[in-house]
Order: sequence, then structure tokens, then C-alpha cells
Amino acid sequence: MARRRRRNRRSRRGRFAFLYRLLTFLVICGAIVAALALFFKVETIEVTGAERYSQQEIVDACGIQTGSNLFLMDKYDAAGRITSRLNYVEQVQITRRLPSTLCIHVTECKATVAIEHDGTFFLISGSGKIVDTASEASGCGIVTGVTIFQPQVGAVIDAPEENRPARDQLLELLKALRDREMLADVQEIHLEDPSAVTMGYLDRFTVTLPWGADMEYKMNYLMAVVERLEDNERGIINMMQDQKVNFIPR
Repeated sequence: MARRRRRNRRSRRGRFAFLYRLLTFLVICGAIVAALALFFKVETIEVTGAERYSQQEIVDACGIQTGSNLFLMDKYDAAGRITSRLNYVEQVQITRRLPSTLCIHVTECKATVAIEHDGTFFLISGSGKIVDTASEASGCGIVTGVTIFQPQVGAVIDAPEENRPARDQLLELLKALRDREMLADVQEIHLEDPSAVTMGYLDRFTVTLPWGADMEYKMNYLMAVVERLEDNERGIINMMQDQKVNFIPR
């Protein structure tokens, strides 16, 4: 009987110890949250990387004001507001610098190609984002063979179900060109042919590529081929075969 009473006392002490530890943990967490809310306020917002937009435009778009809590604010939501409201902003990185500075770094994009839809040209960045509209291509490369669906400035291009393979092929090609800083040298991209993508490049070459090819590899190969050609050479660069290029002068 005495042994049973001792076990019961130990059991009660164990339960009380667990409750005490839990209560202590909750008190500590509450103190930390209170300290964050009380002491770490946004006093300065620094913006870097912006050229097209002013610092104030970036700050206004993010929706964070001085006096906001530095840790409790949602930086991902703020970044999303910037990219959705400022069409030429492609990426946003938000960091904190204690005790009171919010740092916003933006990466802007450019209109590189244009797709005509219902009499309007939609200007598109290297990531496929529609950044503007115009009555003409405005110096951008012309894309044909892709039908964009319900285009909205600030959104990535979409296409009807039957035309999405062409859209996806375009996005892959644009990424490969953008990563190599080749987009400014592209005059046109044609995707009507289901077996080959045709591209005007450097105002001197017509480049043909197979659908579904590794565009990263193909663009590296294209750069290497062009480097070996003379500056006055013009013609067709046929890249339809793996690891083989045919150049046809004209």
C-alpha cells in the first residue's frame, strides 16, 4: 500500500513538472514575441536595383510602412505586390538589417519580344511576363505561331490548350536566350511548323531548331558557331541534327 502511494506521488510530481515546463516554454515564447513587436520596427526602407522605377514607387507598391514590425510583416506578400503592380519588376528580394532597416532589392526586366493579339502587340520579357502593350512591336522581336489567351499585363503568357506546346517551347527558348544575353539580337521567332522552330538572329542568320531540343545546349552551340564565322557572312544555320550544324551561305 505504501509503495502504491509513493508511485502515485511520483506520478503527480511528473505531471506537474511537465505542466511547469510547458508553461515556462509558453511564457518564454510570449516574451520573445512581445520583444519583437515592441523593439524591432521599420524605420528605414532601402531600395536597390531599380532604374525604371523610383525608390518611392517601389516602397508604395510593397505596402510596408515605417513603424511596421520588422519580423511580423509578410515579406513574401510584399514582394508579390511589387511584381504584380510594377510590370517591369521581375524579381524581388526582401531582407532585414537589424535593428530597423528593411532592404528591398529588385531585378527589372525588359520587353524583348512581341506577340500580336487582336490588333495589339503584347510586349513580353525573357521570363514570358507581359510587361506592356503597344500599337507596334517597338523594336522587339516578333513571335508568330503562339496564340495568347486572355493576355493581362503583369502576368505570364498563357495559351489555349491546343497551343500550349508552342507557348511552352517559346518560354524555354526565351529563358535560354535571356540567360546568355542573346535576346537583344533576336529579330523574330516562328513556331508555326510543328517540327522546327525558326529564329532570325543578328540580322544575318536564320536559325532552325528542332522542337523539344535542349535549348540551353543549342544556344551554347549557336554562340560557338557564330564566333567561327566572319562578320560579313550571312545565311541559314541548320541545327536540326544532334551535335551537327549545317551552315548554308546566302
